[in-house]
Amino acid sequence: MPHSSIRSVFGRLTRWGLLAGLLGLVGWAATELLFGPRVAVVAPERGEVVRSIVATGRILAPYRVDIGAQITGVVAEIPVAEGQTVARDQPLIRLDDREATANVGLAEAALAQTRARLRQIEDVGLPVARQNVAQAEANLAAAQSAFARVEKLKETGFATQAQVDDARKARDVAVAQTRSAHLQLQSNQPGGTERVTAEAAVAQSEASLAAARTKLAYTAIAAPAAGVLIARNVERGDVVQPGKALMTLSPSGETQVVVQIDEKSLGLLAIGQNALVSADAYPDDRLPAELVYVNPAVDPQTATVQVKLRIPAPPAHLRQDMTVSVDIEVARKPDALLLPTTAVHDPLGARAWVLIVEDGRAVKRPVRVGLRGDGRVEITEGLAADDRVVPVRAGIAAGDRLRVRAGSVTSPAGAAGRTPDPSPGQGAGAGRGGGMRGMF
Repeated sequence: MPHSSIRSVFGRLTRWGLLAGLLGLVGWAATELLFGPRVAVVAPERGEVVRSIVATGRILAPYRVDIGAQITGVVAEIPVAEGQTVARDQPLIRLDDREATANVGLAEAALAQTRARLRQIEDVGLPVARQNVAQAEANLAAAQSAFARVEKLKETGFATQAQVDDARKARDVAVAQTRSAHLQLQSNQPGGTERVTAEAAVAQSEASLAAARTKLAYTAIAAPAAGVLIARNVERGDVVQPGKALMTLSPSGETQVVVQIDEKSLGLLAIGQNALVSADAYPDDRLPAELVYVNPAVDPQTATVQVKLRIPAPPAHLRQDMTVSVDIEVARKPDALLLPTTAVHDPLGARAWVLIVEDGRAVKRPVRVGLRGDGRVEITEGLAADDRVVPVRAGIAAGDRLRVRAGSVTSPAGAAGRTPDPSPGQGAGAGRGGGMRGMF
């Protein structure tokens, strides 16, 4: 076939193809104009939805113990290492105890001496005082009899005045000796001054010994509770003084998570709410927790409130000051009507609305939004389960004609379960922001 004929046939085919394409385009435009474009619509779906607040916090024990010395001394031994788990009363630091031991010996000797003095009063002083009283009373009786005889002799003229005076003097001396013996006996008896003084000396020596033994005990610093040593600021040979923290102990037992929550969410928090905690180092291990404390004061610098959660069964991998993510459940609805956020106009405002398909046209319908979450919102009023909703990005306006694209009806993915919504929040826990999942 000549080349001219081929070109002629090809030209006719091209013209016919262009004409067919033009006619198809005109037909499509006419269809679009008359019946509207085909649009993929969304069907609402029911499912469980959970409202929660998310934030970042840190693992902390309910309290920490700063361990220090109670006396000045030189560190002789440190039998533990930082990070070690210790038992209650386990030795942590030993100070040089030679001087303290010597002081205990001196106090024991002083106590033995005072006790010997007390025993001497009981075994010797008191019996001797009783004998002295008996002897003095006998001497007094003899002196009184002699004085009486001399006075009678003086009356009959057989005794001189000098003899009477000597007898009177001997009687007066016997009286004084008797009084002195009685005072000595009274002093050595229980409640007497000599006895009380000896007993006081014994008590003072016992107190001195107790103080010396206490100071000796201070040279051995032990763990006040079982736990983990999370800090150590002392080495062998250091001179330590009271008031300086040498180690920090994190007691074993209950573990808490401390989180800073935006004050806007304060009204949603309540003691006893459930939460899930996961360490950033172990994101797949989600641990149940319970909200146990909400600080009554708000930090004016960060506009946050401190919240504490208790982890009843903390695993071994949780460590002090570890960063964790917290998801606090503040509300739950088991049967909520859900739509994708992309199908709701102004979902954050007070006048949210949607476009639904009615008789081939887009009809504007006001709706009431409940919980808002990760790509989904709960519709509490204004929408039925069998309605078909036009997505916002479809470019359809209220009153426009449209056709539902075949096989295009979709529903919110994963409607059942927790509804995350990382809404903005100013959380100061661990230096990160706290957020909220799901907001009414």
